[in-house]
Amino acid sequence: MFGGLSFLLRGNMCCGVVRDDLVVRVGPEEHDKALAEAHARPMDFTGRPLKGLVYVGPGGYGSDEALADWVARGVRFATSLPAK
Repeated sequence: MFGGLSFLLRGNMCCGVVRDDLVVRVGPEEHDKALAEAHARPMDFTGRPLKGLVYVGPGGYGSDEALADWVARGVRFATSLPAK
């Protein structure tokens, strides 16, 4: 979809990897909160930011705890959606 590897839960994307960046689907309601985190930025591979998806640079997921937190955010949103 966006030139990387993505992971789905019940048919819904939760997170992925593009080059060195983690991609996390946090949903529209959590988007601004996620962007306030260090090393997070809008996902804009088309030149237009996608609301609800963020890139997280390597500094933001460098520890096991930080990576687990970001993945949990993506899992939380993906599992809130109906299965496809």
